[in-house]
Amino acid sequence: MKKEFGEKFASITDGDFTVKYRANCYCDAVQYEVRSEPVDAKICHCLGCQKLHGAPMQWAVIFHKHDVRITKGIEHLNFYNSELKKHERILPCKVSCALCGTLIADEGRNMWLAFPSLFDFGGASKVPEKFKPTCHIFYSVRIIDMDDDLPKWSGHKNKSEKL
Repeated sequence: MKKEFGEKFASITDGDFTVKYRANCYCDAVQYEVRSEPVDAKICHCLGCQKLHGAPMQWAVIFHKHDVRITKGIEHLNFYNSELKKHERILPCKVSCALCGTLIADEGRNMWLAFPSLFDFGGASKVPEKFKPTCHIFYSVRIIDMDDDLPKWSGHKNKSEKL
């Protein structure tokens, strides 16, 4: 299962890969790099994110998988398909570190939904503009109201009612 992890991801030997950002889990056993800006950034209020993150919402950025490469710790990755409730790499799935439990990303068929708190920007005031949320999704099941100017969607962005 984990031997096939490179599918659709950039290769560690890809000479054209210019690192733009680096991320790691809490214990530093798992590390990855991206070579592009995020496609989008959002704040998710769905019940799954609330439970998985132990927080009222989850901030995420989306990358194409071909712009991501795992540089350390592939052997420490755990996978969980929440739809089937199976601890297997059945896409889409949740990816976490087996050693420290850090949620690493949500892996889709072509996309990598990453958590900006795992990236090192050199301080909160240095978060790149492309990492800043563009909207709230699943806002209809929110726990707390957010008083910001971001669009709020009842479900997925552009595919549900705008609240």
